[in-house]
Amino acid sequence: MPEGDTVWQAARRLHDALAGKVLTHSDFRVPRYALVDLTGRAVLDVTPRGKHLLTHVEGGLTVHSHLRMDGAWKIFAPGQRWSGGPAHQIRVILGTADRTAVGYRLPVLDILRTADDERAVGHLGPDLLGPDWDPDRAMANLGADPARPLGEALLDQRNLAGVGNVYKSEICFLLGVTPWLPVGELPPDRSGYLPALAQKLLEANRDRPVRRTTGLRGHDLFVYGRASRPCLRCGTPVRVADQGDGSSERPTYWCPACQSGPAPRRLSRRGDRPSDRPPPAAPPPSPWS
Repeated sequence: MPEGDTVWQAARRLHDALAGKVLTHSDFRVPRYALVDLTGRAVLDVTPRGKHLLTHVEGGLTVHSHLRMDGAWKIFAPGQRWSGGPAHQIRVILGTADRTAVGYRLPVLDILRTADDERAVGHLGPDLLGPDWDPDRAMANLGADPARPLGEALLDQRNLAGVGNVYKSEICFLLGVTPWLPVGELPPDRSGYLPALAQKLLEANRDRPVRRTTGLRGHDLFVYGRASRPCLRCGTPVRVADQGDGSSERPTYWCPACQSGPAPRRLSRRGDRPSDRPPPAAPPPSPWS
């Protein structure tokens, strides 16, 4: 699931493949830009901004893309077989003499003037992996609506950019509160720690092929994707329920014993098969114990 760390990795791969090189092939397979040809222009850089990718091209142009749930950029060497999906899912091809970048299933693909980049990303809050990161501003944004459930507030990219559904569940677990706790009811010590925790998790994972939040061998995540399995800290079965504002429901995982605060009235029917693997013999202590 693309979140700030995986988008950062995608930007680095694209930058390494394209930056400083002249495009020898350009093919936009969306009606709006079907006649656009960037051949002959050099790629200047590829910059991540939250969950957005900005590919800056010579001549003051930016190729703006967003992966959402299923999008992906794949890099191929000359003669290498493309393997990102069927051809009809390709939205854009940008090629140089020695690398070809292929964008599959991109739900957002625009070409902007670089001077207008803020039209695409100006609404975002501080980027957890960006030079504009500001923990105080991020916490102020989150606290601006104190009645809003913490999980929903963390997913709102206008508050802070880069947290997705996986990190939402993991951050709430590490804070010891449920994702349905109103932001304004978060204890002061935990609200003060929240921005640093979020940044620490994303920074720790931006160079890893597999996202990890636990530090435990054989267990990558504390609660996400672990419905019905024992909590790694206390052994209580992890629960899952949908959370959202009605326009977009997201599966949300939590431990009813380790996390205090309100819970939803209805649990999700989705669930993982119980794990045969027992919890670790020495689970890590809670930062709030």
